[in-house]
Amino acid sequence: MPDSLSSQVYVLIGGTAGLGFSAARALITHGACVVIVGRDAAVGTVAADQLGPNSRFLAGDATSPSLAPEAIQLALTAFGRFDGLYHVAGGSGRRHGDGPLESLTDAGWDFTLELNLTSVFLSNRAAVQQFLRQGTGGAILNCTSVLGSSPSPAFFGTQAYAASKAGIIGLTRSAAATYASRGIRFNAIAPGLVATPMSERAQQNPEILEFIRTKQPLDGGRIGVPEDLDAAVVWLLSPASRFVTGQVITVDGGWSVSEGQIP
Repeated sequence: MPDSLSSQVYVLIGGTAGLGFSAARALITHGACVVIVGRDAAVGTVAADQLGPNSRFLAGDATSPSLAPEAIQLALTAFGRFDGLYHVAGGSGRRHGDGPLESLTDAGWDFTLELNLTSVFLSNRAAVQQFLRQGTGGAILNCTSVLGSSPSPAFFGTQAYAASKAGIIGLTRSAAATYASRGIRFNAIAPGLVATPMSERAQQNPEILEFIRTKQPLDGGRIGVPEDLDAAVVWLLSPASRFVTGQVITVDGGWSVSEGQIP
């Protein structure tokens, strides 16, 4: 863990709640400045107030091609530099028609891929373009999911979501290979089930909670909390990980190495 990030400035796409807000708080604790981005202006304003003077907030939709360039420009204007991007924004398409392939709708597929994969493409492209303009390296970190490589169909059989998260892994590794010689690092973090607003359905289901006791057996068998990811996020964005690229760091309480027992 780096002792200080006092010269670093990061943009967090999806940084107003859950995983993103926790990461922003951790980065600021280590001395960084952050620009947090979210759709809800009221939530984002409160979040920025809580984070203090080393933060700025920008309201917008991650699926808009103009959002990430605007956020990067805000970082440059407010703090004078841009060192890294963490893309956390995304979510479930279940309410829009995502599900098992036999019932997955065209609308559910399109919505979920745009929300989770197209948005990452847009932010990553903007970050690379800025790093190339600066003539500097930089760090790009994408949030994928254990479901992108370790499926669990009994309770989490949303196949558009899994495809979108697997796509993030492919994009991350391919871009890492392309831009390593330019000093631009790409990595991904793959959480298991974490208590965030997106996982409310799972948090309120007694059968899923019982399943998690054996699927995520670390630390008593529990749903994760956003703070479980903070150390990995800070390290992967910081110069301390300057020799690391193209990696997927899984923080899942043992999900990907445990069978899990269906109640």
